[in-house]
Amino acid sequence: MSTATESSAAAGLRGVVAAQSAIGDVNGEEGKLIYQGYDIHDLAEHSTFEEVVFLLWNGRLPKQAELEELTSKLRANYEAPKEVLDLMKQYPKDADPMDVLRTAVSSLDFYDKAGHGTDRENALNSAIKLTGQIGTIAAAWDRIRNGKDPVAPDTSLTIAENFLYMLRGEKPDADEARMFDIALILHADHELNASTFTTRVVAGTLADMYGAVTAGIAALAGPLHGGANTNVMKMLIKIGDIDGVDAFVDNALETKQKIMGIGHAVYKTEDPRATWLRKFSKQMAEKKGESKWFDMSQRIESLMHEKKGMYPNVDFYSASTYYLMGIALDMYTPIFAVSRISGWTGHILEQYGNNKLIRPRAEYIGARDQKYVPIRER
Repeated sequence: MSTATESSAAAGLRGVVAAQSAIGDVNGEEGKLIYQGYDIHDLAEHSTFEEVVFLLWNGRLPKQAELEELTSKLRANYEAPKEVLDLMKQYPKDADPMDVLRTAVSSLDFYDKAGHGTDRENALNSAIKLTGQIGTIAAAWDRIRNGKDPVAPDTSLTIAENFLYMLRGEKPDADEARMFDIALILHADHELNASTFTTRVVAGTLADMYGAVTAGIAALAGPLHGGANTNVMKMLIKIGDIDGVDAFVDNALETKQKIMGIGHAVYKTEDPRATWLRKFSKQMAEKKGESKWFDMSQRIESLMHEKKGMYPNVDFYSASTYYLMGIALDMYTPIFAVSRISGWTGHILEQYGNNKLIRPRAEYIGARDQKYVPIRER
């Protein structure tokens, strides 16, 4: 029988190994993140998101011909079914983008005749379709809800370029495209996080790829998982300017309120993804001539490290980076999904390849030996 201490230590399954995987690994003590053996800094410096997609699905970096083949297949699947986009036009215009994404992605299953196949070939084809179309759906909703027609995808563009193009109606410059491409790389996988674990649990029942990904989107939508960078930006807007930072932080610490984007469940040092996003936040501040969001973020980071020994996570600087790219706050989590689809599908493929139903036990803490009492005697 588990002791109370053991039960408490396992709350939220913290530290409990629930699967074996070769896809990604987080070393929280050293602040390292690897995908299939490659350090995230090496990939961010040299790779592209499409290369990382291949890596997560195949366990190795592609050769040139393999990368070209995958890129061609992804681009051929940028266009979402017209029926899905038409249905989205009927949704309430105030619907949350993640709710729309969850519903629309689920409906893609109807238009993939082999979408229920869990063998490697069919599941991989579904992964390609999902990875190609999820950005189209996310960008289309932001335009539809604002009374604009969706921008048709451009198959000459990378996933990062194409998403920004469909969202804004104009092609991004090279600097923003590269920053956004690296942001997609940084968010692609993070071991057995809540949404990825969810996809593996669903895939473990041999449910189809679309069902597993839909479940992952639902998990990502929760404010304790995917919505943190939106809340970081809301916090910065609430503070207003650099002069209000110290008082805000002091009050938050005194009243035991969480500072959004600071600290991580796994990393005990700096989140390696934050290293890159801090750089991008500064670059966007300089490019737009609007430094206050970066300055405020740096001050909060400094105070939290000084007072609590805590570090920023991936969400902290991505907030101001996306904000200065002109992206709506509630689109930050859908962007997370546009990237994380690569990791989700990689884990689903891995689960299908060596499947066993995921069925843990719960420690029962309820009453025992209760006797039924007729309702008139209660």
